Amino acid sequence: MTHLDKDIKIHFMQSEGMPDISIRSIMEKLHLVMVLMICLPATLVAASDDDRGQSLLGTRPPELQNIRWLTSEELHLKDLKGKVVLIRWWTGPTCRFCAASAPVLNEFNDEFADEDFLIIGLYHHKSRTALTDQFVQGLIHNLDFQFPVGIDLGWENLNRWWLQTGRRGWTSVSFLLDRRGVIRYIHPGGSYAQEPLEFFPTAQQDYQTLRSTIRELLSETDQP
Repeated sequence: MTHLDKDIKIHFMQSEGMPDISIRSIMEKLHLVMVLMICLPATLVAASDDDRGQSLLGTRPPELQNIRWLTSEELHLKDLKGKVVLIRWWTGPTCRFCAASAPVLNEFNDEFADEDFLIIGLYHHKSRTALTDQFVQGLIHNLDFQFPVGIDLGWENLNRWWLQTGRRGWTSVSFLLDRRGVIRYIHPGGSYAQEPLEFFPTAQQDYQTLRSTIRELLSETDQP
């Protein structure tokens, strides 16, 4: 800004009747802002998520509802007691985190096929493409999902299970339920994969944790 511009701006402010602001007043306001900047992060941390869903462990989730099932009959949690159930919310076609996790879901589906284990994929729509069964069926085909998949209409279950329970950074969450229908492990979103992922550094470790937890829950003999 030139001196001429400054003079014009000052003249304009005075002509509009704007009050003079003293240097002392400005410094007091800056001091207040600095104090808030120091204090605010602690407040945000306290109010944020972010227990990564740990507060939900040991609880029973709400019953699934308002799902349009595409590759199976209608499923209800109450009918799945006695099984270890992995529920993954996913979307497409541009979610690289979901695409990177798909091979693991297919691996688990094959590896634990003869055990009391079930994967459920719940699609939540984010694409600008209109939501149709045909659109989602195409995504299912591309990812080679062979387990039950349904559309979580209006994100109703995602909201009740996850988004409304805290400040959440991801929607691609996974819940692992034991034979009694109790939440025992939550992957709060992103990817899990056998190989390291540059865009999600904990993917390989998360894969190992998820796999070992499934094994642990399958070994438990407690029945509902």
